[in-house]
Amino acid sequence: MTDELLVVRCRLGEREAFAELVRAWHDPVWNYVRRMLGPSRADDVAQEVWVAVVRGLPRLKEPGRFAPWLFTIARRAVADRLREEYARPEIPLEEERASADPADALVESADLLAGLAGLPVREREILVLFYLQDLSLEDCAQVCAVPVGTVKSRLSRARRMLREQLTEEGYR
Repeated sequence: MTDELLVVRCRLGEREAFAELVRAWHDPVWNYVRRMLGPSRADDVAQEVWVAVVRGLPRLKEPGRFAPWLFTIARRAVADRLREEYARPEIPLEEERASADPADALVESADLLAGLAGLPVREREILVLFYLQDLSLEDCAQVCAVPVGTVKSRLSRARRMLREQLTEEGYR
C-alpha cells in the first residue's frame, strides 16, 4: 500500500493505517537520527518525531510527499536536540563510544559509517539523507529547506571531506 493512501486512511481515523506507516518508516527514521546523534539518543528523538507526525498529519498538504515531510520533521527534531546539547558541556568521545551498544560496533566498522561521525552536521546530514536514506536531490532539498543546487554543492563538499578523512585515517 502506498504512503499516500496510508496518510489518507490515517486522516480518516484508521489506527491500523498509522501502525502500517510506523512499521514502514520507523527504521529509516531511527537510522537517520542515530547517524546524526548517535545510538544513545536515537530512541528518544525518534519517538519525538512520531509524536510530531501524529500532531501534524492532518495538516500535511500533499500526502504523496510523506517521506520528505517525515524527514523534515526528523531533521527539526535532530536540530532541536543538537541545540540543547551545544548549550551543555561536551562529553569526551571515548565515554560516548563506550556507551554504544555492541550491534553498533559491527555496523560502525564500515569505512563510510566510521567517517560519517567525524563530519560536520550539515555534511553528515546530506550524505545520510542522499546515500543511506535514498532520498532524491529534490527531496533532500525539501528536507533541508535549501535549493537543489545547494544540496549538490553540499554533497560534493561532503564527499570530498569524507574522502580526505578516510584517507587521513588510513582507510584508503
